[in-house]
Amino acid sequence: MAIRLGDDAPNFTAQTTQGEINFYDYLGDGWGVLFSHPKDYTPVCTTELGEAARLKPEFDKRNVKVIGLSVDALGSHEGWAKDIEETQGTAVNFPMIADADKTVSNLYDMIHPNASDTFTVRSVYVIGPDKKVKLMITYPASTGRNFDEILRVIDSLQLTAKYSVATPVNWKDGNDCIIIPAVTNEQAKEKFPAGWKELKPYLRITPQPNKTAKSEGA
Repeated sequence: MAIRLGDDAPNFTAQTTQGEINFYDYLGDGWGVLFSHPKDYTPVCTTELGEAARLKPEFDKRNVKVIGLSVDALGSHEGWAKDIEETQGTAVNFPMIADADKTVSNLYDMIHPNASDTFTVRSVYVIGPDKKVKLMITYPASTGRNFDEILRVIDSLQLTAKYSVATPVNWKDGNDCIIIPAVTNEQAKEKFPAGWKELKPYLRITPQPNKTAKSEGA
């Protein structure tokens, strides 16, 4: 059965480049990004893992742990990691799951037979502290991921989990937000002391709550 938003993220125990890992234990009480790449020693994947490693301070700042996966064996991962460091200038600093038996790939529906019945597609799952799936993105093998977008969505997810807001099109951290329709104007006066601009009764724009003083959580 395919995973959907809001589902419990399947737990698993797997061998990785940092030893055996239980996924839930690895995530602890923080956020997680699980992403798959089709195959070791391939060009697009090499750039992606290098970028994910370079962005570790950004993930750390958001209390996010990253873990990668492909259906190659552990020895292949270890050899490839040397190439990644050499060509991308950053050592891989997160676990890479060796999923040769496709156990985790099947749990997360990462193999799409019409694309390839052997290799995983470029799946991205963001998992919240409650171990539920908050985001799913799937890229084709030929298109590298945009990690700036992944960080942007994590910022939105973490903000909207705490405050009664949604984020509008092309939102970035620090931009104005939208008060969700379920919040009445009377409630909004308490939750959003910085005020709001009402374009329509259902479209109320307010400064980002955690960037203003005295804003209350949702």
